[in-house]
Amino acid sequence: MKKVFLGASVLALVAGTAAAQTQTPVRVMWYSDGVEGAVMADILSRFEAENPDINVILDNVAFQVIQEQLPVQLASGTGPDIARVTNLKAQADHWLDLRPYVADPAYWEANFGDRFDWMRPDGSDAIPGFMTQLTLVGGFANATLFEQAGIELPGPGASWDDWIEASRQVAEDQGLPAAFSIDRSGHRVAGPLAAYGETFIGDDGLPAPLSDDAMEFITRLVDWTGQGLMLPDTWVSAAGTTYRAAADDFTNALIPFYYSGSWQVANLSTKIGDAFDWVATGSPCGPVGCTGMAGGAGLVGIRYTQNPEAVARVMDYLASEEVVREFTERTLFLPAHAGIVAEGGLNFQSDDPNVPPALSRFVEASGETLPATDALPAWRWANSVYGALVTRISQAMAGELTLEQARALIDRDIADQVEAAR
Repeated sequence: MKKVFLGASVLALVAGTAAAQTQTPVRVMWYSDGVEGAVMADILSRFEAENPDINVILDNVAFQVIQEQLPVQLASGTGPDIARVTNLKAQADHWLDLRPYVADPAYWEANFGDRFDWMRPDGSDAIPGFMTQLTLVGGFANATLFEQAGIELPGPGASWDDWIEASRQVAEDQGLPAAFSIDRSGHRVAGPLAAYGETFIGDDGLPAPLSDDAMEFITRLVDWTGQGLMLPDTWVSAAGTTYRAAADDFTNALIPFYYSGSWQVANLSTKIGDAFDWVATGSPCGPVGCTGMAGGAGLVGIRYTQNPEAVARVMDYLASEEVVREFTERTLFLPAHAGIVAEGGLNFQSDDPNVPPALSRFVEASGETLPATDALPAWRWANSVYGALVTRISQAMAGELTLEQARALIDRDIADQVEAAR
């Protein structure tokens, strides 16, 4: 009996080793703003159980890695098999066309096709991937701090000046270190610039020089920082295009107003708990409108993969309606699946009473965006503009550049990238 048992064990070990050797690896580079990394790991574990011939390696990395290291890998013809990215259009030449590999291209077209132009080369009919969620830039207010200070939350149509002044009064009354903060991101300030009248795109489709309208808001932002109304560390303590969120300042109740976006809802709910009440505010208004920036993170195949068929199987699973619905409900994101949007009935998994009205406010604000911001996600040069804005505005905040110098360098930085691409 003992010899038979040992023989069976050896056979099982050999069989297991053979199965492992025949697995096709698919590496996914993933970043998270909140809880979505854990949700994705759980979903992929179920995919692997149903597809034992594929080994999915989920690499959870910082967003900075996606922004700075992934482009270097792509430029050298390497990288992961799948990546979650926000710089979709500018890197479109690196994405795998999934159309020849997915099980039902018509399903992809029907449910994700309205945003394929955000992530594929102009004129292409490629299926590069899908948006894991839609996002909208907008504000959050600490309602408890406003109430304690006896200051009313600015209502619909309130301007940037209105919000900063109200937040200043709250910060002064409550002894806070600052009134507000905006994430260190050119993408985050693009909406306010458009609200002040910036259009970004010239008649020839190339970047237009920065307008006087844009400089009006940039001047305000630099001045507010100089007055101590915005904590300078978020912007000044980093260099280049490095992204830095100010969510911790808000969750720790150091500021009453925070300008970020819908992707922060799950993060704020998790970190704040019942410490204080908070609300989504939409975007403050400029002379032209009250617009945020629509966008999102896309999950794309990488054209340099050695296993496109396996990549497509993973993507088909993750893009299925059942999985997208689960991912949306568990991460508290806005769905990018046309069928789910039309059907509605999402059961967001949160006991936090602040969450449903926050998500509803972002859905409402998505109908308030301006054409100038709506055009940016599918525009090739958007990330060049974002990078120049964040780099030079930071230097102006630090006193390294005057506002006029910053303006000239923003235009020059963008022009240099256009010329280099040519």
